Amino acid sequence: MHSIVCIKQVPGTNKVNMDPDSGTLIRSGAEAKLNPYDLYAIETALRLKEQYGGTVRVISMGPPQAEAIIREAYSMGADDGILLSDSSFAGSDVLATSYTLSRGIERMAPYDLILCGKQTTDGDTAQVGPEIAEFLGIPSVSAVRMIQQADRNTITIEMDLQSEIQILKAELPCLLAVDKDIFQPRLPSYRRKQETKDRPVQIWSLSDLADQDTDHYGLNGSPTQVMRIFPPESGRRQEIWRDRGEVLADALFAKLQDLKLLPAVGRHG
Repeated sequence: MHSIVCIKQVPGTNKVNMDPDSGTLIRSGAEAKLNPYDLYAIETALRLKEQYGGTVRVISMGPPQAEAIIREAYSMGADDGILLSDSSFAGSDVLATSYTLSRGIERMAPYDLILCGKQTTDGDTAQVGPEIAEFLGIPSVSAVRMIQQADRNTITIEMDLQSEIQILKAELPCLLAVDKDIFQPRLPSYRRKQETKDRPVQIWSLSDLADQDTDHYGLNGSPTQVMRIFPPESGRRQEIWRDRGEVLADALFAKLQDLKLLPAVGRHG
């Protein structure tokens, strides 16, 4: 089972700067980490490799510092990693991101399975995986909570649709977007980190892809544009009241009425 796992570096904190002109996150120099949902995708690929043999390769798109998450995947057991990094990719929306990753995966072929986490913690769209599959012309399945079995041509999975569980058999190659309940991710191994510290991370730019039309990438290839973006207010008002219990109860009741959280009736009404 030859798997490719799509991973992403996301902000490690909710205190991030934003570019007011482009409406995008300023990722350079910001604290960053591997998207938590992608850990489940990596673990799934590693379990399939342990059961059926094959390889686990990872691919990401981002600035040069995103190499760190590929090395983290190495320390979990991934065999190889690709980083798509080029100024032409900057500012990509969901569609342009999916297209760029699909062109990178196209060059990585052949493969049996593409795995993605359910979503990312910075975008939360859960659209990149299915759109990659559309660009590649392969089946995709989301909300995957279990893999029952696989053979050379098919894979049988369980989908969690909230109101019901569905069992589906998909033809390979296909793309699976896995949920967090599928497996418990293993911790990175310090021994493996030391063993893979000199393993290269391949960095591909636009010139390494088959389609080199800049109109298909980055801001040029993004049909959706952010009109306005601003950070949430971080300040909070605090009031501390000290008095007898009955007085505080009356004051709290009046406050809740002022905030229109309670109907305007008397305390005992």
